[in-house]
Amino acid sequence: MTPDPSRRTVLGSALAALTLAATTAPAQAGSRSGTATWPTVFPLPDGWLPEGITIGSRPYAYLGSRANGGIYRTDLRTGEGKVLHEGGTGLASIGLKLDDDGLLYVCGGAGGTAKIIDSRSGKLLTTYRLTRETAPFINDVVLHRDRAWFTDSRDDVLHGVPRGRTGEVRSLRLTGEWVQAPAGTNSANGLVATPDGRGLIVVNAGQLYNVSLETGHATRITLAGATDVTNGDGLVRIGRTLYVVQNRLNKVTVWDLDRTATTATLTRTITSPHFDVPTTAARYGSRLYLVNARFTSPQTPETTFTGVAVPL
Repeated sequence: MTPDPSRRTVLGSALAALTLAATTAPAQAGSRSGTATWPTVFPLPDGWLPEGITIGSRPYAYLGSRANGGIYRTDLRTGEGKVLHEGGTGLASIGLKLDDDGLLYVCGGAGGTAKIIDSRSGKLLTTYRLTRETAPFINDVVLHRDRAWFTDSRDDVLHGVPRGRTGEVRSLRLTGEWVQAPAGTNSANGLVATPDGRGLIVVNAGQLYNVSLETGHATRITLAGATDVTNGDGLVRIGRTLYVVQNRLNKVTVWDLDRTATTATLTRTITSPHFDVPTTAARYGSRLYLVNARFTSPQTPETTFTGVAVPL
């Protein structure tokens, strides 16, 4: 159901030739990255209702829309962007990740789906229905080994979609110390691979869990320096450093993982006056880029939205 792996080499050269049309207002000036001054705040379309952000090897951010399932692409060097994928009525794009071959893996939220979109053309290539449950919420995704793994915030299961080849979806039931939160609460959300690559770290109801990809057994990670990660949303891991976006608290907490990823020690907290309920984050160079979902503000077609950059 997914394109042939040969797309990786084709899209790799094609992405190098991409240019972006400016369709947004000028971005605010920011800190210096390399030889160019890059913005620290950049605008998204009014009413976009963003939640997810992903960045690949080139300086372009891709941001999903809860309003219509669209994808917006921003040039990080200028803050200018355009709608890449239009979406449609009744659709949503929540978390998303960009693969090396240029394919975007996108969470379908309450639709219970995983979508694969070509980041060059914006074309929808494949839609997987991950669950037949009546009230799912496919929330976030990580690319690890041969699969894209998706969380469902309303079920104790991870869904593994094959990367770059055809194949069947694998559903991994979560067991062990996993505590499924009641529907409507801040349950299974962001996820990253463990440093040793053997499992996944998943944030769930204010706690972090180390999940075995072999068995689905979840071990609660012992936190040192704080008792929880309340409102934990998107995760970013660089080596053994874990960044946890705590959305309504308007902060990113930074944790040092031990060798087995069973203990995490709080080392510092990142804040910004530009945060307005940031949900997810992606790294580019020495910066962390976040998207403001503004959950505490009116969610209307006229509501303004921004992305924000902070130093790592």
